[in-house]
Amino acid sequence: MKVMETKSDTSRDVWLAPVEPGGKIRHLHLRVGSSSRVWSPPTDVYETEDAVVVRLEVAGMQDAEFSISLEDRVLTIQGSRADLPERRAYHQMEIHFGEFRSQVVLHWAVEQESIEATYIDGFLRLVLPKVKSHHGEIGE
Repeated sequence: MKVMETKSDTSRDVWLAPVEPGGKIRHLHLRVGSSSRVWSPPTDVYETEDAVVVRLEVAGMQDAEFSISLEDRVLTIQGSRADLPERRAYHQMEIHFGEFRSQVVLHWAVEQESIEATYIDGFLRLVLPKVKSHHGEIGE
């Protein structure tokens, strides 16, 4: 299981120069904290007769950039999507980047050794086969 570190909050100094009525400027010193935010990509979970399927929409990744773990029936998918390196002044920003995590509580027993994961066209798809019950019929 790959464990990701949680980044600590960082702080920076900010100087503001608000204008008071009459045009007089007074200086105000604030300490502003910013934190690394973990975002959650859109995630679908559905059940078929034989499996539980989890689909995550997160474009711009490579197979090796995902960390997937299953512990106590909690499926955790995490990773980090890099932002473009150049600076820009956004007019609209809806695409998340940085660390992400999606957790799904499974209400079904699954065969952990048989989980299949594929990443195609921006979708990570996990197929978790259900544990087959071994009910025998009682004959006469």
